[in-house]
Amino acid sequence: MSTFEQLGLSPTLLKGLKAAGFDAPTPIQQKAIPLALEGHDILGLAQTGTGKSLAFGLPMMDRLLSTPGKPMPKSVKALVLAPTRELVNQIADNLRPMAQGTPMKVMTVVGGQSINRQIAMLKRGTDILVATPGRLIDLLDRREIDLSTVGYLVLDEADQMLDMGFIHSLHKIAPHLGTPRQTMLFSATMPKQMEELSRSYLTKPKRVECAPPGKTADKIAQTVEYHEKGEKRKRLREILSENTGESTLIFSRTKHGAERMMKQLVAEGFNAASIHGNKSQGQRDRAIKAFREGDVTVLVATDVAARGIDIPVISLVINFDLPNVAEAYVHRIGRTARAGREGRAISFCALDERDYLKDIEKLIGRQFDRPTDELREMNKEYGAGPRSGGPGRKRGSGKSGGGKPGGGRPNSAANGNDKPGGGRPRRRRNRSRKPAA
Repeated sequence: MSTFEQLGLSPTLLKGLKAAGFDAPTPIQQKAIPLALEGHDILGLAQTGTGKSLAFGLPMMDRLLSTPGKPMPKSVKALVLAPTRELVNQIADNLRPMAQGTPMKVMTVVGGQSINRQIAMLKRGTDILVATPGRLIDLLDRREIDLSTVGYLVLDEADQMLDMGFIHSLHKIAPHLGTPRQTMLFSATMPKQMEELSRSYLTKPKRVECAPPGKTADKIAQTVEYHEKGEKRKRLREILSENTGESTLIFSRTKHGAERMMKQLVAEGFNAASIHGNKSQGQRDRAIKAFREGDVTVLVATDVAARGIDIPVISLVINFDLPNVAEAYVHRIGRTARAGREGRAISFCALDERDYLKDIEKLIGRQFDRPTDELREMNKEYGAGPRSGGPGRKRGSGKSGGGKPGGGRPNSAANGNDKPGGGRPRRRRNRSRKPAA
């Protein structure tokens, strides 16, 4: 099915798609939409940037249009849950153009904004509510929202909700939901806990998959550079200077590290901003808006942004710190090469991040180049290797495996602590851990 018309969508939605500039469905949309229109529960797996929002949004809106009627006060007809404020806003921005010219209302509720204003808006009820779990529970506790009328439930980026510890929040929300209902669960990766989640929320789901879980986009050129921690900052400045004017997203593991890096880059003359959990929602929205419009060319972020930034023109992603959860790597670099474009991802790897790199390689099914044998012999602790695109001063472990590095205890920043001297980092394999907000 190469056109939206062939998927069986209503003329109203087809008109909205055309006005928004959507010409043809993506693979996940081609597979998911017909099944969802038939009323099946959906377990959808696809890479980031492949159009999952419309894959669940279009059939949900189509079915809502077929059962007209105003929502009751405080009530919700369709609920979409997402892990971060940025992702909630992104989903709503994708759905609202489709609702233009229809009676459907799309609302959002997230933390970091006035709950009283959200309560006032909800008094009139809404057709589609996009929410973060924490704020939704706040509204339930105050009895300011009624979910008993929810006929459609979507869990978007469900693996991220697991990583961020939202499983308990989901268990609190579930008893308030209406039945029967259609449930769709979408994700880019498939950790083991996802099976438990799907059994709890889905009934005889149809599984649609467009890429193996953990697979990265084909149009992303991925490289790894091996540096001592003290060399990372210098190499970052070199890369940014070589790519002046390009939209570049840099990932730091910690909130304090991201803010410190942003301030240093600004002091060095780079046009940079930052988003992380210590920023207010307004600050984060303004930073993303400036980045999207080109007023800011370098955005420093923690993993809170890995699934909440949908800016097609991001040309370069830099992992200043490797993530300690391998799946986060897929979502980080998935911010580039969106909407069919090409992109690049450069990751820095220090000695105490080698285990993280091995976990990433196992997940994505590829191995990155290691320093050469000849240069390893020149330095027993670090081996140098050529950078992508030519010779350089990269430094690496000298071993492709996870042998113990010599020369003392590594900095505890690898464990998410900005302060040095925290001891040897613990190795974490295939375990969900809440990323820095």
